[in-house]
Amino acid sequence: MDLKIAGKVVDILDVQSGESKNGPWKKRDFILETPGKYPRKVCVTQWGEQIDQTSLEAGEEITAFIDIQSREYNGRWYTDVKAWKIEKGAQSEDARPSPDENVIDLGPGGDDDGLPF
Repeated sequence: MDLKIAGKVVDILDVQSGESKNGPWKKRDFILETPGKYPRKVCVTQWGEQIDQTSLEAGEEITAFIDIQSREYNGRWYTDVKAWKIEKGAQSEDARPSPDENVIDLGPGGDDDGLPF
């Protein structure tokens, strides 16, 4: 499955790091704002080497290739949006999904009731 989300980087949070039983780790979250009539802000996480391989700046247009993963902890569910690849620049024809690809559409549900949800 090939999930992508495109938009403008509006904030880049500090790198977090630590030590686990598998060794050292680091992650960085950034906030991506999607285009459209009702823009959405999505917190996307980069892990490990991806942080060093891709330098991000606020205001940049990017396409993030993502995995979505949920986990349960103490009866509550938490969902992460993890970027495994980032392409910089406005969304090109090559970055646009083909009709047979799975794409997250964060826009209104298709009904035109004027509500953003």
